[in-house]
Amino acid sequence: MKKEQIDYSTPQPLTMQEAITEAKRCLHCKVPMCRKGCPIGNDIPSFIHQLSKGNLGDAMAIINETSNLPAICGRVCPHEKQCQGHCVLNKKGNPVKIGSLEAFIADFDTQMRLQREKLPQKTRGNIAVIGSGPAGLTVAGNLARKGFAVTIYEGLEEPGGVLMFGIPEYRLPKAVVRAEIEKIAELGVNFITNTMVGENGITVDYLFAHGFDAIFMGTGTAVPQNMDDVPGAKLHGVSQSTYLLHQFNAYQEGAIARNMVPLRAGERVGVIGGGNVAMDAARTAIRLGAEVTVIYRRTQEEMPAIQSEYDEAVKEGVKFWWKSSVTEFIAGEPGRLGSVTVHTEDGDREEPFDRIFLAIGSRPANRIVSTTDGIEVDEKGYVKILERPFGMTTRRGVFAGGDVVHRPQTVVLAMKAAQEVAQGIEQYVDAVKLMQDIEKREEE
Repeated sequence: MKKEQIDYSTPQPLTMQEAITEAKRCLHCKVPMCRKGCPIGNDIPSFIHQLSKGNLGDAMAIINETSNLPAICGRVCPHEKQCQGHCVLNKKGNPVKIGSLEAFIADFDTQMRLQREKLPQKTRGNIAVIGSGPAGLTVAGNLARKGFAVTIYEGLEEPGGVLMFGIPEYRLPKAVVRAEIEKIAELGVNFITNTMVGENGITVDYLFAHGFDAIFMGTGTAVPQNMDDVPGAKLHGVSQSTYLLHQFNAYQEGAIARNMVPLRAGERVGVIGGGNVAMDAARTAIRLGAEVTVIYRRTQEEMPAIQSEYDEAVKEGVKFWWKSSVTEFIAGEPGRLGSVTVHTEDGDREEPFDRIFLAIGSRPANRIVSTTDGIEVDEKGYVKILERPFGMTTRRGVFAGGDVVHRPQTVVLAMKAAQEVAQGIEQYVDAVKLMQDIEKREEE
């Protein structure tokens, strides 16, 4: 039997005709459940209605009221659990393709360079944002639109965080990320790259001393969890899925050679984990020519990965072992992985693998906390925040949001948290400046 050819390319975006035809399917429900299903409250019926009439500029303006990253959200959000999953047409198994429509509008806006909204003067306050992932970009965009001068500090050579270095090209093209970041820059946001806050004297205290009124920590969870308590975990061939994804992205960008990607065609690869990072690693390994098996300790129904990502992984040839865990990494050649012991309900068995990639979660780095007095964290290193002003840490004027507070979540949930924190920053800075004005007048 001839082996079926699998298309590993990035899904093609909608054409104008396809987008408008799809938009016309919206029923404009009196109570739009799709909007209730969106964590950031996008006015979905309104932007779809404007699209159906061909008013792309108005559609983009509506999206901009709640989202700074629509081209990204349209591609990587778990739509089947959120907006599309709540669409009334989903009862018949054919919901409006809301994610594709959102991405289409954002892409059209980028390609046509439609007129940007009028922005207020940046006189309301000066904000430093640490980290340029989804949370940092959202806070920066929201505050820039409200009249704040915002500077983003990014430790890597290019902004984008997990969007740029952690999500594969086939799921989120880097050109799309760069275009969204350019739009953030056009709001007046300043980017400073290759600058790691918490190192080389660049600390929170340094930023306050250089005139910032408030600081936002959107540093995510940069430290992946390991399996050091499992025998053989230090063998060559056992590494992190995030490292594979970073190196593969760098290779596709032309920054490194193919031999710098830690995987060879034909190798037997295991991925431990059941989240979206595990699916990304598995599907990336497939694209690199490996034979791939995902090893997950729970059932398929309990797997946190997006259903569509799992479906695509299966279609592409990834195998899955459910209710299975690795209890030992076994050397083949000296110092190098050759097999693993897999524990299941039926007992233990030894399985050959050339490489194992771990995707079992991550935690925050302590670089900023360790160089700053007054920021409290919980027992796992996640930053504690206040309810009022929302998002402020136990250090006055320092705010935090996204994965560094709420544990690793999706892009859109990080954006939701960041939106709430941005409001808290607004309230804090306005209140401080008001009190300063009152004190100044009293002194006069």
